[in-house]
Amino acid sequence: MEQSYDVIIIGSGPAGLGAAFAILDKKPETSILILEKGTTSSGGLRNDCKMNFTFPIGFPEDNWTREEAEVYLEEVSRKLTPPIKEKNNLTIYQKRAERLGSALLNIRQAHLGTDGGLELIHNLTKELESRGVEIRTGVTAGMAGLESRILKTTVGDFSFRKLLAAPGRQGFNYLQELMEGLGIDYVDHVVDVGIRVETKLENYPIVKDYYDPKFHFPDRVRTFCTNSGAAFVVKEKYTAQDGRSFPSVNGHAWSERREQNGLVNFAMLKTIRLTEPLASGQRYAEMLGLQADLLGGGKPIMQRVGDFRLGQRSKVASFNSDLFDFEPTLKGCTPGDISLAMPAKILRSIWKSMKILDTIIPGVLHPSTIMYYPEIKLYANKPAFIDQNFKVKDGIWMAGDGAGTSRGITAAWAAGVRAARGILEEL
Repeated sequence: MEQSYDVIIIGSGPAGLGAAFAILDKKPETSILILEKGTTSSGGLRNDCKMNFTFPIGFPEDNWTREEAEVYLEEVSRKLTPPIKEKNNLTIYQKRAERLGSALLNIRQAHLGTDGGLELIHNLTKELESRGVEIRTGVTAGMAGLESRILKTTVGDFSFRKLLAAPGRQGFNYLQELMEGLGIDYVDHVVDVGIRVETKLENYPIVKDYYDPKFHFPDRVRTFCTNSGAAFVVKEKYTAQDGRSFPSVNGHAWSERREQNGLVNFAMLKTIRLTEPLASGQRYAEMLGLQADLLGGGKPIMQRVGDFRLGQRSKVASFNSDLFDFEPTLKGCTPGDISLAMPAKILRSIWKSMKILDTIIPGVLHPSTIMYYPEIKLYANKPAFIDQNFKVKDGIWMAGDGAGTSRGITAAWAAGVRAARGILEEL
């Protein structure tokens, strides 16, 4: 016979954890099961653990007003007690950006690093377990029954009174399958496509004043997820709907306690909003990812800025110790030509923005700077919510980056709390 719980939460990222704490704070006797596909939380808390505490960063404005977000951010701050980093010389960079038709946002930020994030996850999950929450890792969730209130998983069936699906960006495909199985209308017409830039710290010195500078450029291009000090580019694996997989890149950094490597990396992303007849950001992103996988021989593509400027592909010889004076931190990449893989319209917008950035911060486009492709962000599922607390069906809620209610740690936590309030009203 299946085990029964008041609330089952799919995903142990910030949305799931935030929801669990919010429920227990009001109804400590609630029985809660958290299911996680990975061996530990795979949300943003794990990868570099950067937290932004200023609206609208992370808060999709079709789901949040400034007033709502600020109320929830206060609650997130009380729980996570973030060590806010100082910023210096901001007006200098802001004035340069403004003269070039761009903007540098002033965001309250905290940075724990990947190691600090893992410590935070450990502490949060241990606290939940001490309060009676059952957390099962290495478990893949399947379909949920509206009438039966049964959730199928790889380790058996579980019954629930209330279900919160918060699988994050990595659970994008699963969330779509769940919505289709439950008859929930949704759209996924937005996707972010871009590159990850890696260079020496001396070529991007703004990070000494502002850890994760948020530049917004024309044509819906922005900087995203900056890592510095002990910074590394990493590879992620995505699986397309037809079962084929493709690599994407991301970045992370250890905390200041670790040995520094003097490098910095950040993403340059362009937001693509699709319209009919091609209105699936998921399928469009898969097409781009699979094409890059083909050209890279199953690996991400990397290209030096010096080669790109000359209109030539990078080769193994491009990664030498002369003018190109640092080695890539992601070794498993294919030297090549990004312009063969990325659509020209997207690449033009990103390259234009990079030239603007190089004018604001001279040096970022040093010939040695590396561009990695692809970096694709899938968080644009938009379920048809039936109330303000992200309810989608009787007894079922969806929240977090995978459900399009957030883009980042703090907003995902806030979305989980907001969903929890809807759950609490019905428990």
